[in-house]
Formats: sequence, structure tokens, C-alpha cells
Amino acid sequence: MVQAGGSVAVLCGILRLVPNSCQKLGYSPSRCSTAIRRPMTDLFDFKNRRLRFAVVGHPVMHSKSPQIHEAFARQCNVSLSYEAIALDPIAFEQGVRNLQAGGMAGLNVTLPFKEAAFRLCDEVSERARIANAVNTLTFSEGDQVAGDNTDGIGLVRDLQQNLKISWADARVLVVGAGGAARGIVQPLLETGPACLVIANRTTSRARELAGSMGSPHRVYSCALDEVSDSFDLVINATAASLSSEVPALPESVFHPKSHAYDLAYADQPTAFMRWALGLGAAQAVDGLGMLVEQAAEAFWIWHRQRPETAPVISALRSGVR
Repeated sequence: MVQAGGSVAVLCGILRLVPNSCQKLGYSPSRCSTAIRRPMTDLFDFKNRRLRFAVVGHPVMHSKSPQIHEAFARQCNVSLSYEAIALDPIAFEQGVRNLQAGGMAGLNVTLPFKEAAFRLCDEVSERARIANAVNTLTFSEGDQVAGDNTDGIGLVRDLQQNLKISWADARVLVVGAGGAARGIVQPLLETGPACLVIANRTTSRARELAGSMGSPHRVYSCALDEVSDSFDLVINATAASLSSEVPALPESVFHPKSHAYDLAYADQPTAFMRWALGLGAAQAVDGLGMLVEQAAEAFWIWHRQRPETAPVISALRSGVR
């Protein structure tokens, strides 16, 4: 896990600040389509050219995003700093505004703030609009906030390119209907599954998310205890694994060729992964690959450079497993 020293932040809405140092490489990032706000510095003060980024969430101490973005920066010769910052859940917007005013160029957003991040944006991408959730914020000139959602493309790339899992014409179950689930449903649908079921503890949330996809003959919703079939791909988009729990699903959800995917990741196999394998699933993986892939997409948004993800995943796995 990321363990870094730090000081207590005094900005309103920020609980704690976890700096993670980044090697100074003395290079200005490429121009983005959305102009990132540059810090006001002396024209000849080259020491202060690093752009500042962070991941915000609650909790966020476990995040590997600082390591990932530092690795990307070394690959692409980009000079940046990247921190992990825990925000107060009751003062999220104020915390973001304070970071923006303090000179941050952009933020990644993790649990439980992705839907709140969507609401504070001045403009959002099409995939963020469909998801109604944002995991990447860009602070541009004029104090505008642009939002995007890279979760879905990150998941699809991990499944297809890294894990070689195909779910075309397959039966897919997404467990959960919060911000994490919202970011992945539409990209999953675009790859052509036979059907996609959204199961959630609160049925109305699952129904609302399914209805927003505009594919009534391919997307269905139900309560967790109403899941009655087995699925080829079961994706846990809940936060249950963060507390070593599993969603209240029937054991029949897996068959011998099922793939189980947990959006969460940990130093050891998550509770959901262990549960799935114990019930006979063929494979169970965590969301570390998705984390790296969605981070690469965010890196592209901010710097217009696309890093190689395979060596970063490999390096993290060597320390995770």
C-alpha cells in the first residue's frame, strides 16, 4: 500500500494530506484540448514548473494512484506531483474548490464522491453524462471544471487486453448501482453482451440506472436476492470488499466457466474473489488492472500522452501478490 508521510491540511473540507514525492524531470506536459491551468510563477523560475494533481476520496490512504501516475510521468518525461487527499464527505465540493484555488491542475475522484463530482462540473464528456458520474476533474483557465469518466474504458481495456476475457454474447451481472457501476455499464454494453443485469440492494437505484442506458431489451435490474440465474461475467461494483464483506447474492450466480471481477483491489485476494473461487468460478481477479488503465486514460486527458500500462501493472502486482 501507499504509505507516505505528510502534514495535516488546514483547508476547509480536507481531512488529511498524503504527499507522494515525484522525481523532477524538468519537462512541460503537452498541450491538452482542455487547457489546464498553469501555476502563476516567475517566467524564469523553472523550479516551479511541475503541475500538481491528486486523487480524492474517503478513505484514500490505500490508493496506489500516486505510484501509478509517477510511473507514467517517468515513462513520458512529464514533470508533475501527485498526492492522495482524503476529503470530508459532508464538505466534498468545498474541499475540491479549495484544492482548485490552491493551484491543483486536476483530480482523480474515487469512492464515495463520483456522483457528487459530476454535479459540480461546468462541462462533462459524453461518457460522464451517460454515467452521471465523474472520476477525472480538470481545472482549466477561467476556473472552469471539466469532468470525465475513465472507469468504463479502464475496465474494458483490462478485461480485453490484459486478461483476454471476452463477453460478447455473454450474460453479465453488475452488482451495485453507485458511482462505480455507473461508469462501467455503458462501455460494457457497447461490447455486445447478450444481456446485462444490474443487481443492487436498493432496487430503485438499479432500476434507475438500467433505465438510463436506453437499452430495455438488453439491460435489466433487480434486487440482490432476486438474482436467480448464473452468469458468465460477474462484476462487483460495490464497496463491500473494502470491509472484507461480499454482496448478498445467491451462490448459484457462478457456474464452472464464470469469471468474477472485483473493482476493488487489496494486498491479498479480496473477499469477493475468495468467495467466487470457493463457489467454483473459473477465474477471479481484482480491479488493479482497471485502476491502471483508467489512470492511463486520465493521464491522456491531462497530458495528451498515452503511457504503457503493462509494465506498471506488473510492477504493482509484484508488490501486491
